[in-house]
Amino acid sequence: MYAGGDQSDPMTRLIQIKKGALCRVALVAEPKVRLLDNCPSIYDLANIAVAAQMKLSEVAQQRARNGTLDNDPIYAGQSEWRLLPAIDHPDEPSRCLISGTGLTHLGSARGRQSMHATVAEDLTDSMKMFRWGVEGGRPTEGDIGIPPEWFHKGTGCALRAHGEPLEIPIYAEDGGEEAEVAGVYLVAPDGRPYRIGFSVGNEFSDHQFEKKNYLNLAGSKLRTCSLGPELVVDAKFESVPVAATIERNGSVLWTKTYRTGESEMCHSLQNIEHHHFKFDAHRRPGDVHVHFFGTDCLSFSDHIRLQDGDVMQVAVKGYGRALRNPVRVHTSKHSLVKAIPLG
Repeated sequence: MYAGGDQSDPMTRLIQIKKGALCRVALVAEPKVRLLDNCPSIYDLANIAVAAQMKLSEVAQQRARNGTLDNDPIYAGQSEWRLLPAIDHPDEPSRCLISGTGLTHLGSARGRQSMHATVAEDLTDSMKMFRWGVEGGRPTEGDIGIPPEWFHKGTGCALRAHGEPLEIPIYAEDGGEEAEVAGVYLVAPDGRPYRIGFSVGNEFSDHQFEKKNYLNLAGSKLRTCSLGPELVVDAKFESVPVAATIERNGSVLWTKTYRTGESEMCHSLQNIEHHHFKFDAHRRPGDVHVHFFGTDCLSFSDHIRLQDGDVMQVAVKGYGRALRNPVRVHTSKHSLVKAIPLG
C-alpha cells in the first residue's frame, strides 16, 4: 500500500531518529524498526561502507540489533523518538547541497509551457530545453548527453523531516508541493560521488512567483523542502508510481498520481548525475548531495492555492511510508533587510 509501506518488500530501508541529544539509525522491518549498533547517522554508515568497500545494505544488516522499536508511534509523532530527514550532514548542515533537475518528465514540460507561454511566443525556452533532452538526454553507455535544466535549492538548513511544516515565507507569493523522488549522495575522500539511495521528497516551490517570468525560477526554488521518512538503499528507479495528495480540514482536497523513473524521463539517471557531479565544487570530499529528479503533476496546475494548515502527502510505491508535511504560512509584516556597511 502506498501510504503505509510494503511489509513484504525486500529492499533495505533506513530511518534516522532522535531522542533528546541521542541520534540513531534504524533498519525498517515493518511494523518494527531495528536500531543499528554504533551508528548515529546514515552519513556515518555510508562512510563506513565506502571505507570497507561494502554495500550499504550489507553494513546495515551487520549492525542491526535484535532489539526493536514500534514504527507506528515514531511515524505518527507519538514516540519519544522523532524522525529526522532521511539524510543530513550531522556536523555541518551547510555541507549538504540540495539541488534538482527540471523538465525531466513530459507533463512537467507541458505545465511549464502553459505557465510561461505568451500569444507572441509559441514555443517557450522551457519547451525547447525539454525537446533537447528528448533528443540527447539518454546517451549510449560511456557517452555524455545534453545537460538538463539544473537548479539550486539551498543547503541542509532548508531540509525538513516527515511531519515538520514547510513554510511559505512572508516575502513569497505562494507555495506548492512538488511530489518527487530524490537521489542521495556522499562524496568519498577521493572525490568520487556515491549514490547511497533514494528517498521520497517534497521539493516545494513558489509557483506563482515563477509564473510571472521564468527567470524567477531560481528564486522560486529557495524554499524549505522535505525528505523521507525513509532512505531506500537498493531501490529500483525504472518506473515508479507516485501519489500526491492535499488534505484540508481532515478531508482530501486534491490528489493525483503519475510515474517517475528512468523509463518515464527524457534524461537517463547517469546523464543527470554526470552533469551534476562534473563540477569540481560538487565533488568536495565529505559533502552530502540531495538531488530532486522532477515531477509530472502539481496541484498548482489545477488552480489549488495552499493554505495554512493544509497537509501535503507524497507516497512512492516501494519506497516505504508516505511523507507528510503541513503548510505553514507566515503572516508577519515583510520588513526591509539592510546590509550594514563596514567601510
